[in-house]
Amino acid sequence: MAGLASDGSNPDVGLLYDINGLAKDAPSWFDRIMSFTGEYGIMLAMVLVVLWCWWSVRRRGSAEDSVTAVAGLAWAPLAAGIALLVNIPIRGFVERPRPFNDHQLEVLVAGKTDFSFVSDHATMAMAIGVGVFVANRRFGLAAIGLALAEGFCRVYMGVHYPTDVVGGFALGTAVALLLAPVALALLTPLVSAIARSRRAGWLVRSRKAPARERHETLDIAEPRLGSGSASGTGENDLAA
Repeated sequence: MAGLASDGSNPDVGLLYDINGLAKDAPSWFDRIMSFTGEYGIMLAMVLVVLWCWWSVRRRGSAEDSVTAVAGLAWAPLAAGIALLVNIPIRGFVERPRPFNDHQLEVLVAGKTDFSFVSDHATMAMAIGVGVFVANRRFGLAAIGLALAEGFCRVYMGVHYPTDVVGGFALGTAVALLLAPVALALLTPLVSAIARSRRAGWLVRSRKAPARERHETLDIAEPRLGSGSASGTGENDLAA
């Protein structure tokens, strides 16, 4: 399978040339930006989205909502790690060379000697994106958008075929979704226990959350307002 997509008539190769051709026509400073973005920048942005989502879900909704969301966020990087492990035997089986070995491309990042299918960056980015989507749709859509941008950058840089990226998206999505029920069944009780901890509870539920919801987290019953005054009124009426 090493010759996969090596024929120039293949639409995969045609799209590769179309996207990578943008790098040939772009100024060198822009290519440097794209190189950094595709190699490090988008993944850093993905981490910031996860942290922003974590900071947000700790402050909103009920305590149960926070536990569920934080468990989902914890699953996102774990899903990415599992997907990368699954990709190791896939790469060894397919043995697809990097596209610049068979085609005249504008390569923005030199030194890539491993196999091409499937893209690790695309796999990791989409696994995190889908994992965040499981926890919070709004932040998840932003993370998935970053994953799509990561895939474009990898082709633009000349280090992956488009189908390498699509395969990475499929692998990351499959791992994040198919294993999510089992992962959340294991993570949710752990996160719930952390939420009840006095020292580590802030990792799940902000201390600045509304008072009613903090009581809910600590299993403290709400005081019944007016019960004392009603009793006092009754006693005054009897005295009268």
